[in-house]
Amino acid sequence: MPDLKWDHYSDQPDIIRDKAFKKHIVRQTRWASIKMILSNLLLYPIVLLYYFISRPKKHFVNTPVFFGMGVNLDKNPQETPSLIEDLGVKSLLIRMPLSDIEKIDKYVDFAQSFKHKEILINILQDRRHVENLSLLKESLETIFEQFSAICNRFQIGNAVNRKKWAFFSMDEYLRFYQVAYQLKKNKYPSLTLLGPSVIDFEYYYTLRTLFNFYPLYYEQCSSLLYVDRRGAPENTQMGLDLTKKLYLLQAMLRLSLKSGTGIVITETNWPIQNTAPYAPTGEKECVSLEDHANYLVRYYLLALASGVVLNVYWHQLIAPGYGLMDNREGKLIKYPAYSAFKTMLSLLSAMKFVNLKVDNKHYHARFKSQSKTDETQSIDVYWSLTPHWIKVGNRTIISRNGEQLENSETIEIGESPVYLITKEAGNRNE
Repeated sequence: MPDLKWDHYSDQPDIIRDKAFKKHIVRQTRWASIKMILSNLLLYPIVLLYYFISRPKKHFVNTPVFFGMGVNLDKNPQETPSLIEDLGVKSLLIRMPLSDIEKIDKYVDFAQSFKHKEILINILQDRRHVENLSLLKESLETIFEQFSAICNRFQIGNAVNRKKWAFFSMDEYLRFYQVAYQLKKNKYPSLTLLGPSVIDFEYYYTLRTLFNFYPLYYEQCSSLLYVDRRGAPENTQMGLDLTKKLYLLQAMLRLSLKSGTGIVITETNWPIQNTAPYAPTGEKECVSLEDHANYLVRYYLLALASGVVLNVYWHQLIAPGYGLMDNREGKLIKYPAYSAFKTMLSLLSAMKFVNLKVDNKHYHARFKSQSKTDETQSIDVYWSLTPHWIKVGNRTIISRNGEQLENSETIEIGESPVYLITKEAGNRNE
């Protein structure tokens, strides 16, 4: 079998280019593909009907840990902890590749450098562990043991619907996850396991992983829900914007007996213009640094407002082609998205989300203080896909990147989110 090579520029496996090997995979997985098609023909109409007639099941959203960030051992590990403290991030995702299991000590040391953080370990598959389930069990036991003092949440597998990521069928993934679940059930009951980790809006794969006869259960549903190929996060695909995609996913979860209903978005980002070969897509899908920062804030706020998402992890802190920082040529340069993320956390992480109003492409997210001693009473976040003017009143104006703007009676709202802060001195009764 040809090697599945890793692309260190974009932090993902390289495309499988061997045509003969691709045909071999198709022949090898023909029956698994038939089962997936039959599952979708039978069950997708039921899911769609349930989506249209039911209301989403909203979860309590813990805002301090909702705003997550992915960090990698191979990206400036010495500087990363101080950057995370500067951002104020409390929730981290760290990759643990099974291909590097022999060096697990380095990953454990890296995770231990983030004190008092909520950490999710993303276990990346490789072909040898997919093919050898006894080896997989041994390696998973090592990972669970080594990280048990640091965290108790583990994502099992990543981008499982991409053959370059080493799963050639959903049946292979289900057998893979089953090993992890049985190990957790028999020896590590306190662990929380996440799956199925389907990437993009390809819910026909998700459906197969949620409706099956394998003895397994996902305590939380992990999804790599990128919308970058559609441009802005408000844009639609097959009539569904980001919020509706999330509600459709939860409809699947509520009908399935294999998963909890909480969704964790473990990867999302937008590729940045003129950063090839570090951008993970073609130049056509890449966006400007301004759009990159705007889309980041808007994606987080839309996901938070949906009420069905527990965490969103931006992929990732340091990555020239899509992260918050560029580390080329040995220098760390902050993109505008870094300040946008930091501002969003500093203003909203201690607040309680109230509601999101959408009117003719104008968006207004409202947050209230959770503390009676906080002088900030409320924060209103505005953005608009068409020019729009609003009254400011007696509110402080903070830009997307954290600058305080000059007060005025009205302000024009555009695609860059702005925060209007209402403060109240003294005690108040609520």
